[in-house]
Amino acid sequence: MRDAFCPALRWRRPAACASAAWEPRSVPSSPSPCNVRSLQLKDTSENPEGGIRPSCEERISASFRMPNSNAKFHCNHRGGQEAGRQELVSRSLQSAQHCLESQDFGTAYAHYLLVLNLAPELKTSVKETFQFSLFKWAEELDSLARIQDLFNCYEQALELYPNDEVICNSMGEHLFRMGFRDEAAGYFHKAVKLNPDFADAKENFYRVANWLVERWHFIMLNDTKRNLTYLKAIENAVRSGCKSVLDIGTGTGILSMFAKKAGASFVYACELSKTMYELARDVVAANNMEREIKLLHLKSLDIEIPKHIPERVSLVVTETVDAGLFGEGIVESLIHAWEHLLLQPKPKNQDVSTGDYGRVIPASATIFGMAVECKEIRRHHRVGTQEVAGVRLSDSVQFFSPTYASAGSEETVEPYTTEKLSRVPGGYVPLTEPCQVMTVDFNNVQELKSLAARKPWKLSLPVTEGGILDAIVVWFVLQLDDEHALSTSPSEETCWEQAVYPVQGLLDYSVKTGDAVTMEVCCQDCYLKIQKISSLTSECGMDFSDRDDTLSLGNEAELCNALAGLQTTSKQDGNGQVCVLESTEIALLNNVSYHECFKAAMGKVLLSLNPSKDLQSMDVDGHGGGMNLQESQNKSSLDAAPDPLYILDVSEGFSILPIIAGKLGPVKAYSSVEKEQHQAALTVISETNHFPKETLEFWLSHLDESVVLQRPKSDKLWSIIILDVIETSGLIQQEVMEKAAISRCLLHSGGKIFPQYVLVYGMLVESECLLLESAVQGTEPTLGFNIAPFINQFKVPVRVYLDLSTLPCLPLSKPAELLRLDLMNPLLNSSSREVKVQICKSGQVTAIPFWYHIHLDEDHSLNTSDESSHWKQAAVVLDEPIRVQVGDELVLDVQHHKSNISITVKR
Repeated sequence: MRDAFCPALRWRRPAACASAAWEPRSVPSSPSPCNVRSLQLKDTSENPEGGIRPSCEERISASFRMPNSNAKFHCNHRGGQEAGRQELVSRSLQSAQHCLESQDFGTAYAHYLLVLNLAPELKTSVKETFQFSLFKWAEELDSLARIQDLFNCYEQALELYPNDEVICNSMGEHLFRMGFRDEAAGYFHKAVKLNPDFADAKENFYRVANWLVERWHFIMLNDTKRNLTYLKAIENAVRSGCKSVLDIGTGTGILSMFAKKAGASFVYACELSKTMYELARDVVAANNMEREIKLLHLKSLDIEIPKHIPERVSLVVTETVDAGLFGEGIVESLIHAWEHLLLQPKPKNQDVSTGDYGRVIPASATIFGMAVECKEIRRHHRVGTQEVAGVRLSDSVQFFSPTYASAGSEETVEPYTTEKLSRVPGGYVPLTEPCQVMTVDFNNVQELKSLAARKPWKLSLPVTEGGILDAIVVWFVLQLDDEHALSTSPSEETCWEQAVYPVQGLLDYSVKTGDAVTMEVCCQDCYLKIQKISSLTSECGMDFSDRDDTLSLGNEAELCNALAGLQTTSKQDGNGQVCVLESTEIALLNNVSYHECFKAAMGKVLLSLNPSKDLQSMDVDGHGGGMNLQESQNKSSLDAAPDPLYILDVSEGFSILPIIAGKLGPVKAYSSVEKEQHQAALTVISETNHFPKETLEFWLSHLDESVVLQRPKSDKLWSIIILDVIETSGLIQQEVMEKAAISRCLLHSGGKIFPQYVLVYGMLVESECLLLESAVQGTEPTLGFNIAPFINQFKVPVRVYLDLSTLPCLPLSKPAELLRLDLMNPLLNSSSREVKVQICKSGQVTAIPFWYHIHLDEDHSLNTSDESSHWKQAAVVLDEPIRVQVGDELVLDVQHHKSNISITVKR
């Protein structure tokens, strides 16, 4: 792409700014002492310690003040001028160094800025200390919310070092944290172009690329059937008289180019995302259509006639649909288009010229749904146990996933999750036949308007296969015109996923043949909502008519019988504590082996640190026979109370590990959960397990600063620190080795970090699926249009959130250990390693999936690829496939940097 990757800053300073601000200026080519005044700063910000904080300039002036402070430079003599310049530079450098030593980073930065303007020949020698001053000062400004000042400093720095990849990367990090993802991507990309080996910038760019260009763009562009079907429908429309076309949500611009290729006279396209708009602009230009397609960086709702387009168009094409059909706002955008941008619709049953009227592609859609049993969906949305590693989960706490919480929430929350059912681990079982949920005519504006106002209607699906009711799965058929349609059914080979509405809050989830699954359907907040899902037993003899708002019941006895059989009683009813967890947190809570493993490993450490009878008698291994916690505490009260052992859990999200630790003896366990709802749930669970209040505490409430890893008390150290090493996505957590280094300093003798070390495993595979999901494969799937080189700039080498058990692939080697990350013994670490791998099956190596063995100690480990694991897996996708034969040997150069694993394959 062109300089869209190098955007200029767009923050404008107010005419009178109350906060400190560098005045914009250009760096003079031949600086002289007279230019010093151009570095003026305005600083009227308050000093946190009281009074007015002096400006950087005032502090510099104080440090420069000499006995004869009123003496002036005389510029008449060149030698005197040069001597004065050198003396000023020398004194400023000394002052900058003193400021760094005293951690006065703002003044140090100002000194270096002065030096570099007076003596640009020193750029190379002071570069590192200038960068250090800039970054530390930027951190202070960020903490003080002086955002404009922060970016002004970076503007100044980039004027001096326009091609410095480290400054560009740091600028991008600040932008990304503040939500400016497009701009952040520009600086990350520029840093990578300046230094392709700069690991920090590469990792940052890969992360932001996933935000800016979602991975489904690659999958859809590689879907030849989808592209060809849209092309044919657009050709039919243009040939029938539609000569002016508006493409809403153009993405890469492919549908606009289809319209132009079909012969449309005028083509307009709008795209809200700045990144996608810039990408479309480059794609259209590369295909020699930049003069024939007008691109608008606008939301379609903001398009006006004649300001943006000269007149109403005869055809709107769009694919602003998600797995639940309405989630990308297609209804709202088409209502606006019919009212403001499209010609009037063609009258029904009248033989008139199509070109004089408006129409939409797609013309209509039919939504289908069915009830399913699916263990994988269940374990991510329902807690399936009342006891975890000896900890009883209170009946007073009810856990729900966000999809269930959205039903009663006033906030606009996506009411479904998405899955590609054909690749769900363990598969699924249909409990009902597919049923038509609703249809929508996109060429009928009155019908579109009525959707949001329509009252919820009831739907009943007869159960044809007994089982456990886990979810309602929804898909649709998109009717582009009378001849061409696309289906997102789970039985189709499609780029689409399906919308999944997990069933939660029932007392009984079992259904049998002859029962009925009932629900309410509505369109609200631009979403298709399916709620109040319940089961109706066959004994009720009750019938829910599709879309009927009333129940047809024969008599009062029949009504009572029906209500008795209707499983609508929700666990949320009553006074229980509601706790909403992310689906991965629920899967973790259901991961029995995870908690049992931690229980055993923690018990082993605590026993070694406090080998008293109290601790030895605890049920450490979960086999029974020991005294319970209350008995132990009663016994301990008769003796001198031992000093507790301190345990800190800083794992991400909701965790009951501190409560498990609290059952293992005299400990003081600290949880780092942040959400008040999660803290309340943990408090109730600890009370249910008869914990003294002082056993469990919330660590963040004890911190006076943002440094999480510190001593429990000034004279105490930790016995166990639990770190989150692996993200649920399958990547290594950022800065985990830095956290481990700090943690080692906070452990007392015999204390441990969990996990103690991690082994990375991987294998070579052939997977066309991973190729299609990672990059557009040439011009063939895009029907000859040149799109791949542009969107592939946003491809990332690592695919995340994979399920290896269902990934379509052919293993070409056995699993091999790739890397060791040792959190307790840094001498055993290997951030880079060469691994030899034997080929056991001929084929093409296209990817290297990897996973982890997480060793809490030598006896207790977790495998992130296990069926019960809440972690997903990841894979490095090669740029070019490598043809191999049985018996070949490949060498893998494995590198680890922060959370990124890169693998280069050598023969």
